Parts: sequence; C-alpha cells; structure tokens
Amino acid sequence: MIDLGELQTTRGKGNRQMTKLSEYVKTAEAAEILGVAQNTLRKWAERGDIPMHRNPANGYRLFKRSDLDRFLKKTAKPIKPKA
Repeated sequence: MIDLGELQTTRGKGNRQMTKLSEYVKTAEAAEILGVAQNTLRKWAERGDIPMHRNPANGYRLFKRSDLDRFLKKTAKPIKPKA
C-alpha cells in the first residue's frame, strides 16, 4: 500500500499543495473496470496482487487507472475462437 503523500503534487491557490486524484478511482469503479466483485479486488489488494492507495483525507481505498490497465494486460488470457 502506498500513501498518497508520495504522489506528485501540484500548487493550488494560495500556494497550498493539492494531490492530483483524477487518475485514481474508488473500489467500486475499479472493480467494474476489472469485471470483478469489490470483495475480490479488496482481497487482491491485501495480497499485493494489485497496488492500492489510501486517500489521506478519508481513508478510502483508491486504485490508479494505469495500475488497473497494467493488471488487465498482465492477467489477460487469449480467447480461442469457435470453429
């Protein structure tokens, strides 16, 4: 698990640093992208099969879109066409 504090930050109004969260999705959306149940995704994240982050403001699990894409490519199985 990686803390979002390690992410690249951008400067907002008043020189306040803000974490860019637009490339992250919550558990429900990530599970939908992967085509699995939310509990399955949580188990995979706990085992370290897929990187998970926590929103420091509320503790919600977040998944980076690029990590989801990488996971899909890594676990994809070719489909044999029916003859």
